[in-house]
Amino acid sequence: MKCPYCGDTEDKVIDSRMSGEGTSIRRRRECLKCGKRFTTYEYIEETPLMVVKRDGTRQRFDRERIKKGIIKACEKRPISMEKIEDIVDEIEREVQRKTDREIKSTDIGNLVMDKLYNLDEVAYVRFASVYRRFKDVSHFMQELKKFLE
Repeated sequence: MKCPYCGDTEDKVIDSRMSGEGTSIRRRRECLKCGKRFTTYEYIEETPLMVVKRDGTRQRFDRERIKKGIIKACEKRPISMEKIEDIVDEIEREVQRKTDREIKSTDIGNLVMDKLYNLDEVAYVRFASVYRRFKDVSHFMQELKKFLE
């Protein structure tokens, strides 16, 4: 580490502590040339997960978008916010485990539908009707038939 006072690169670490919520390390250092002390921080370098939308555009993965969609599908259903949070956590973990840097929005939508399918039939159909962009009642009925089989 380069000393901010004299520019020398030789130093020793005097103290290391975790700071914040464990997302960084604070280090007190002492320059071996001039003897002055200074503080440095180390952070995890995070590569943002990008979602490739249907039209080919990319945007950052946003768990809040998933949460809003699930909340909307579960509206007026006997599903607790705790359960919704658990589902969003599961989806986020799966997405990060499966991908390196990019994931298709359709893959995320399918994950949400899988979770809702096992949770609540009405929430599943609500989400599917928006996600699959049903154009008329016949498309909607086809999805219902799949569900009932």
